[in-house]
Amino acid sequence: MSAGWDEADRGGQAPGGWSPEAGPALLGGDGGTALVLEGATFCVSRRGGDIAPDSPHGLFVADTRIVSRWQLAVDGQRVEPLITLNVARYRATFVGRTRPRPGRADSTLLVLRNRWIDGGMHEEITLRNLGHEAAGVLVTLAVDADLADLFEVKEGRVTPHPAVQVTPGTDMLAFRSAAPADGRGMQLDVAQETTATITPGLLSWAVVVPPRAQWSTSLTVQAVERANSPPARPDPNRASGPAGRLEAWRLASPRIETPDAALATTLRTSRTDLGALQITDPDHPQRRVVAAGAPWFMALFGRDSLLTSWMALPLDQSLALGTLQALAQHQGTQEEPLTEEQPGRILHEMRFGREAQLALGGGTAYYGTADATPLFVALLGELHRWGLPAAKREELMPAADRALAWIERYGDRDGDGFVEYQRCTDRGLANQGWKDSFDGINDAAGRIAQPPVALCEVQGYVYAAYLARAELADARGDGSAEAWRERATRLKAAFNERYWLPDRGWYAVALDGDKRPVDALTSNIAHCLWTGIVADEHAAAVVDQLNAPPMRTGFGLRTLASTMGAYNPMSYHNGSVWPHDTAIAVAGLMRYGFTTQAQQLGGDVLAAAAQFGGRLPELFCGFDHNEFPTPIPYPTSCSPQAWSAAAPLLIMRALARLDPDLPHQRITLGPVLPSQMLPLRIEQLPIGDMRLTIEVDTHEWRVTGVPDHITVRSAD
Repeated sequence: MSAGWDEADRGGQAPGGWSPEAGPALLGGDGGTALVLEGATFCVSRRGGDIAPDSPHGLFVADTRIVSRWQLAVDGQRVEPLITLNVARYRATFVGRTRPRPGRADSTLLVLRNRWIDGGMHEEITLRNLGHEAAGVLVTLAVDADLADLFEVKEGRVTPHPAVQVTPGTDMLAFRSAAPADGRGMQLDVAQETTATITPGLLSWAVVVPPRAQWSTSLTVQAVERANSPPARPDPNRASGPAGRLEAWRLASPRIETPDAALATTLRTSRTDLGALQITDPDHPQRRVVAAGAPWFMALFGRDSLLTSWMALPLDQSLALGTLQALAQHQGTQEEPLTEEQPGRILHEMRFGREAQLALGGGTAYYGTADATPLFVALLGELHRWGLPAAKREELMPAADRALAWIERYGDRDGDGFVEYQRCTDRGLANQGWKDSFDGINDAAGRIAQPPVALCEVQGYVYAAYLARAELADARGDGSAEAWRERATRLKAAFNERYWLPDRGWYAVALDGDKRPVDALTSNIAHCLWTGIVADEHAAAVVDQLNAPPMRTGFGLRTLASTMGAYNPMSYHNGSVWPHDTAIAVAGLMRYGFTTQAQQLGGDVLAAAAQFGGRLPELFCGFDHNEFPTPIPYPTSCSPQAWSAAAPLLIMRALARLDPDLPHQRITLGPVLPSQMLPLRIEQLPIGDMRLTIEVDTHEWRVTGVPDHITVRSAD
């Protein structure tokens, strides 16, 4: 029997209508926290539903913790948790029971907390009496708000916020903050459905629950800008905004059938996670982008959002369009050292919390990245190949040309033809590629590279940007195509001359401030395969290095080879495994025709996904699978995380050898999928305005739904 991507992939009502579509519960790395999210609003709590003070828990809106305490008690005792059911990414049910009464062996009161996120937080509390006598209980909910910045919470350095004032209302508990110097005044309202006794920080209900009956109350938490703006009353029976958005996302996505149940679970989880991580701009509600990851990176990131939407093209091209539009809107226009903004530069991240704004020089955007700007142009070119309408393309062309101008003027600081980075002030990121930890770029001996640093993969992204601009010029007829191709050719030649290390058999990860090669063996060189900047004569040697034991763990590629001086399999960037990084390597291997190695490496990542229950985390430790038969989690890894969620999609696309080129009215396809995935059927695959069906078995493949003017050709 085939396991379908779409199988049981629907939300339901809790608890009686609970559906297993969401796969494993959204639990943190310690197994003791639960995460419920919708867009940039999310709640982190204990597995029983409580938000404990003096912990990294809370309800977060706009990078601010608006609830720092949310603790339920019955007769003065915490509820004993039994199980957490994640009905959907935005909704969970916490099932517990009261403590047994003195002299009783068992409890007779079941406690259900049905929580969902939609702008704020809604919670329905139900006490179900399973006994034969009426139960008289005192139910209390302790609530507090510290309005702490997300980074204060994450790093465990929250300081008191004395401006918060608690004001009980007639039917709500209101927290009002006096507007501080930065103007971030706020009112938080906690409205409740039934009659409660309200005192500062506490709601209380004296309840009698008849035998075999239940008592319920509903609460709504909402941050508002003005006082006396009551939050909307919750209605758990209606199709909420999050449910409607996720249902629309599910219906618009392709359907996949495969006998590989683990693969089906992984793809289904990836799709649902990418749906849950989407955020919108209130001024442009139809413009959807993918946040980087939960819980700490629910924001627009340049590099992460660009790469994720690129990987997710087989699901939905509108994510890539929304990402490009959002980044173009916030493209740099001036020179500002504190935020590292420069004309034409694409931002690194956008934040709205108080502390983030202080760190970003008073702004909401930080621009310190070397790779987002060329990736912007490269993604526009790729989206053009997938059928971007000409009108949308023309809207984005000015931003693309400003980005290319940034590459020439600001990215190439010294005019040597390579893009390098060095932060403008001590506030900025020391490393401004995807390995942006302070020690992420080092040489074979483990010495940290000194800036300005010219990363190898960034040169590949620039090469891809030049070729993309040439294709866009062909489509527009602006006469510049050959000039852009010539720039790409010169860059490729210079790159292979300066970065290739003939005595090592791999490319330098970077050139340092003295233009010396930084000679560590890293996964960065796989990105160079993906972009095509690797010379054909060096490709086999690069693939051999990537496929050798120092790099390949059996669950993916290490970021740094185990033979290097800085190697640490438990580090963030110096020996860990990042699924998106390995997926890019798979695509690079396929680009150069190394099918067997791509199949093996892709299989490694999918095997890791199965071990994680279908949800790949941001990263995991880089121990060899022969030492530990399961991947070892990295303690603070985001999960779900956007480009990890999208990694299986890129792997599947690479192994399908799917390459649309609608401007030239052709689609290239040549599946080389492992036998355990077959037969495989993909329905409603979106490419341009088409919806295709692809069927693959052990002997042949077929495509239907292609109009007559489009040619489907084999990749063989």
